[in-house]
Amino acid sequence: MGFQPSYLKLLESGELKRRVETAYAHLEACDLCAWKCRVNRRAGQLGVCRTGEKAKISSYGPHFGEEAPLRGWRGSGTIFFTHCNLRCQYCQNYEISQTDAGVEVEPEELAEIMLRLQHLGCHNINLVSPSHVVAQILAAVLIAAQAGLRIPLVYNTGGYDSMESLQLLDGVVDIYMPDMKYADAEIAKRYSRIPNYPQINQAAVREMHRQVGDLQLDENGLATRGLLVRHLVLPNHLAGTEAIVRFLAQEISPHTYLNIMEQYYPTYRAHWYPEINRRITPEEYRQAVEAAHQAGLYRLDR
Repeated sequence: MGFQPSYLKLLESGELKRRVETAYAHLEACDLCAWKCRVNRRAGQLGVCRTGEKAKISSYGPHFGEEAPLRGWRGSGTIFFTHCNLRCQYCQNYEISQTDAGVEVEPEELAEIMLRLQHLGCHNINLVSPSHVVAQILAAVLIAAQAGLRIPLVYNTGGYDSMESLQLLDGVVDIYMPDMKYADAEIAKRYSRIPNYPQINQAAVREMHRQVGDLQLDENGLATRGLLVRHLVLPNHLAGTEAIVRFLAQEISPHTYLNIMEQYYPTYRAHWYPEINRRITPEEYRQAVEAAHQAGLYRLDR
């Protein structure tokens, strides 16, 4: 028997429908990301994410710039959600994450997009910046699965996720792909304007790994299930790479699949901060990779 996505079991049992109902109830005092604004989004109130009852998307389509186990040869079916629950001052996609550009969609429309990406041959549905629209995603997955969606779901997140959301996603998401951006809370607050990031991020990654385990690949090298972590190297060692790779190796798994990213460049408001207003050096990147190896991590996507 071939691959079967996790959400089909919940669809068959009726649990997926119950998850949708529960998630929409959470919107009435929203705690679906780690900010826990407690606003009533169903009544039009807006919290930090600036998103009401409807999800807003900026674009979608096959993406060939993702990690090899996701992009394969037909691309990862990315859906970029407008807004983000982080405020990264150097965000390379700030037009999407920090502005209001995009189109509001009903769950039925979002489901149709998922099915369209599957029809195009994409290997998975890649939900980019999904933390604030978990309820809407669950509603769309229910509709799409009933209509024939059969490819893995990738939860591509900045890593500032609430336990409430992750519990709703348990058994729905096949592949978790969180960022681990910072090891230090004050640095996170300075550059991404978020409180308690390391504590919340580490708890989220633990829960994600509990749900799906280490990244599993099929005979073609495509990801089918598991955890894939991204870490962006920042100038002047500000991301705390050594502490993050040590956490992954010792407290998650030495088999963690980790993408150590070197593509940082100063954009958006990075010029406000002299210490990050430059690209990283080859030596800084080499040191980050060496730290991962020394910690015991060996599944590195570079």
